[in-house]
Amino acid sequence: MAEKNVDIRTADGTADCELFSPDGTGPWPGVIMYPDIGGLRPVFRDMARRLASDGYVVLVPNPFYRLSRAPVYRDFKFGDEKTTERMGEVRKVVTPEGTEHDAHAFVSFLGAQPQVMGKISTVGYCMGGGMAMRAAAAEPDKIAAAVSFHGSQLASDDPKSPHTLAPKIKARMYFGFAIEDRTMPPEAVDKLKAALDSAGVKYDAETYAGARHGWCVKDHHVYHEQQAEHAWHHLVHFFKQTLQ
Repeated sequence: MAEKNVDIRTADGTADCELFSPDGTGPWPGVIMYPDIGGLRPVFRDMARRLASDGYVVLVPNPFYRLSRAPVYRDFKFGDEKTTERMGEVRKVVTPEGTEHDAHAFVSFLGAQPQVMGKISTVGYCMGGGMAMRAAAAEPDKIAAAVSFHGSQLASDDPKSPHTLAPKIKARMYFGFAIEDRTMPPEAVDKLKAALDSAGVKYDAETYAGARHGWCVKDHHVYHEQQAEHAWHHLVHFFKQTLQ
């Protein structure tokens, strides 16, 4: 497997990212993997390697590059007081407009790689779920699939809420919801589905029994191995259906 650090010019600066490719010459489908609030760190490198081993070229960006190159935390640990304090700082640099700008740059970069073929997909976790959705809206003719696991604040009263972008999305989507998630309670899930249905977006959605917000990520204290593996199975199967 090939792994390398890449710097990608965006409308707002230079995003430090990491690129993971299978062995061989390809070509393979491209995937943008958006991390959760913890950003680009070992657990997401491991996830990218695993996805690359299934035959995908995976780009993992540092979503907080406007503030700092990765890592943006010292001794990251969910629930730790200093980590929680830092989360409040890094969250401020992620905006709807910035996410859209970055999507253009990331899609352009992946599309220019000789080992990448065809359309591109996105997958995001927690905060990254909304970013994956915004990217699909920003690049509707180039992003064929978008996946969100325990995506947060996907349908709120904010006029810039991700669900308002549904009419712009052409990608097929998959949503994995937690059974307990204060960032996406049942009424928010219903609001999201209503927006997708109204816009004619093709999507699948599943609520994972026993899973709490963050269940897919191994360094999260609510990591649920069985349901995380179930989610991974759906991710790979979904990509095979839509990208190959």
